[in-house]
Order: sequence, then C-alpha cells, then structure tokens
Amino acid sequence: MGKSLESQETLTESNLPDAADVVRRQAVCEELERILQGKHFRNSGRAKQFLQFIVERTLEGHSDDLKERTIGTELFQRPANYSTGDDPVVRVQAGLVRRRLEQHYQEAQESSPVQIELPLGSYAPEFQWFKPETAEVLPAENLPVEQPVSGKRLLGRKLLFSLAFAAVVILSTGIVFVKTHRTELRKSALEQFWGPAIAVPQPILLCVADAVTYRPTPKLYEKYERSHPGSFATQTQRANIPFPLDPADKIPWGDLELFHQWGITKGDLTTAVRLAAFFGKIGKPVDLRVEPEYSYRDLRNSPAVLIGAFNNEWTMNLVSDLRFTFVEKDGIRIGDKVSAGRFWPSLPIHEYNRQDFAIVTRLKDTKTGQFTIIIAGLTSRGTEAAVDFVTNTSELGTELQAAPPDWPSKSLELVLETDVMDSVSGPPHVVASYYW
Repeated sequence: MGKSLESQETLTESNLPDAADVVRRQAVCEELERILQGKHFRNSGRAKQFLQFIVERTLEGHSDDLKERTIGTELFQRPANYSTGDDPVVRVQAGLVRRRLEQHYQEAQESSPVQIELPLGSYAPEFQWFKPETAEVLPAENLPVEQPVSGKRLLGRKLLFSLAFAAVVILSTGIVFVKTHRTELRKSALEQFWGPAIAVPQPILLCVADAVTYRPTPKLYEKYERSHPGSFATQTQRANIPFPLDPADKIPWGDLELFHQWGITKGDLTTAVRLAAFFGKIGKPVDLRVEPEYSYRDLRNSPAVLIGAFNNEWTMNLVSDLRFTFVEKDGIRIGDKVSAGRFWPSLPIHEYNRQDFAIVTRLKDTKTGQFTIIIAGLTSRGTEAAVDFVTNTSELGTELQAAPPDWPSKSLELVLETDVMDSVSGPPHVVASYYW
C-alpha cells in the first residue's frame, strides 16, 4: 500500500516508543538488519559497527550520549583523552554511513514502514515512519454472491473497473515517485546545496590563489642594516616588522623580489579553514590546493570550491560567461549582464566602506565537467560572509525559500550583500539571484 508524504513523522529519543510498543522497535531492528545485509554495508565492517551502535543506543534511550568522543572511546577503543581533532575516525565513519544510507534507499526495491537516517552534523539517527493509507477489506464470507446483471449494470461495472484500474496505475506511479524522491524532499537546503559534492568519493578541492606579492631583497635589508645596526638582521625581524623606509625614498626595481610563500590573503585563508571545519564535521575529506598547485585536470577529477575573486584566475574564468560577474568599472564591482547598468555596489568602491558584496555560484555542469562552487567577495569581508552563508542551514534555507522548487537540480548564482562594522561582516542576504 502507498505511503503518504503528509503522514511522515520523525522518531527521536523524545518520542521513542515505550516498552509496550514492541512492534515499532521490532520494525526498526528489522530495517537495521536489512540495511546491514545490503550491498552498501555488508562488506564494510566499520560502517556496520557504527550504524548498529548508534541505532541501538538510540533505541535504548541514550541518543544524548552519542557524541564524537563517546563513540570514539566506546566503539573504536580510543583513549578517553584522545584528540578528536587529530583523529577524525568518528567524523569519517559518520560521513561514510550517511552516504551509504542515501545510496541504500535510492536503490531499495521494497518499501518498509520505517527509514533510518543520519542527519547532517549529528551522530544520533532519526527514524522516519510512513503510515500506510487505511483500506477496508471485506472478509470472504461477506462478499456478495454473483448475480446475473443487466446491460446497464454491466456497463457500470466495466466503467468502475476501468476507473479502479486507472486509480491503481496512478497510485503505483505515485508510490514509485514518493519512494524515489521522499529522501530528497526531507533534506535540508544545506544538504541539497552541497549534495553533489558530498555524494562522490573524491575529496573536495579547496582552491585558493597565491596572490602576487613582493618583498625587499636581502641586499636591501643589508643596506638598511649598515646604517641602522641590529635592524632586520634576522629572518624573524624581516618577516614581522614593516620596512620603515621614507615615502620619498627611491628603490630600484632590482631591490624587490617576487615572493611566492605568503601570497594567500587572510579572507581566503579564513574561508578555507571554515570550509575544512564544516566538511570535517560531516566526515567529508578535503584537499587544500594553493595556486598553481591545481590545474584543469584536477578540476575535472574532483568537486571543487574556488575561493576569492580578482586574485583567482579560475574564478574569473568561470564567472566570465555567467550573468553575474566581477568587473572593474569605477573600482571593483559586481555587474549584471542582463540588466545593463546594474552594479553592486551602486557607487564606486572607494565611496563606500559600510558594505561588501559577494557572488556565490553553484555550477552542476561547468567547463571542467565537475560540480563546482565559487565563493568570492569584492573584498575579504564579502568572501567571509559568503562562506558563512553556504555553511549555515538557517541562512541558506531562509534565502532559498523563494527559489524555484527544482533548484537542487539546477545551477545557480546569488549576489550577497553584507554590512561591515569594525572590519567584521554581518549576516549576508541575497540581493539578486539566477537559476538555470
């Protein structure tokens, strides 16, 4: 019998069935056994142990104890004081189990009254119940005795039979549709936004740029030190103390050198760290790449997040063909190719200091053929606001309520605005969007 989407209910520790409700407990145990014997879990010892452990703990009423350290010590035999930051075994297994559960239900051939899920960012499973629609069945002894019927009655029965057959076909189609899409419909906006990147086994590339940076040559430091003994004699001094030259001093070009080690901007680095923490929490591996350590081939083989705008050539290349793009007109700005003359900010950048803007782009089919996210602000404050936006369930979900219902299957571009106070970006909000 079909299952109604409207009849779903989430079972957590607060509404777990009591001891008298053995039927539901048995249903969860049977569903767990089906999953563990399925092809996505049967040959994965740790994934099986992890799922069985968290389900049994929840059924026992101890879901509040399902913390990273508790699971690490009790299930994976780690010391009580082990460093969860250095040993991500629990986060990694949670991510693997989450993906295997999704694959299991996407391919499941038979429906069941309960579905086991592991929400993003949690180690406590949830049980989604599907209540079958009620259907009255007459007992055999009460079935009517077949009697001869007239032509009209026969025609009426044929019509009823045809309608009933059509209803069965429609209901069956609906059941297949619900079975295929019910998991997707329950996912949060955050899960749907990052879904294509999380679903694949490859790590997510976090791509930051090495901005062009110059510093004085050792010869210039030595020249200064001769007239100021003890100044800039060590590498620590040269790396941490600004060079106090007179603004009127002239420096030959040969006294400056290109420096490739410290070209990552603070905003890009902060964004990369926040993304790494976000993916680490759900057990998704990341691979940090600093330009030129990533190439077209790398972007073809793995999902990627491109961080930064004007200092990242790949960002500028990919957004150049899109509706919203970065332009240099009266300073640096974001422009709309469809609405000529529409820019963010409306004033040249040097005339404002209380706002910043950013582009968030989600490309499902890029020039590289891989799923790609772009997080890029006009300045570092915009980039930092944008990463907060794409890793926050509340903010992302609120803004995407106005998006087309099928946005998870589309590419999208969002222009974000954030107020900046004391060099700190505030909550971002969408000022323009485009889906295709």
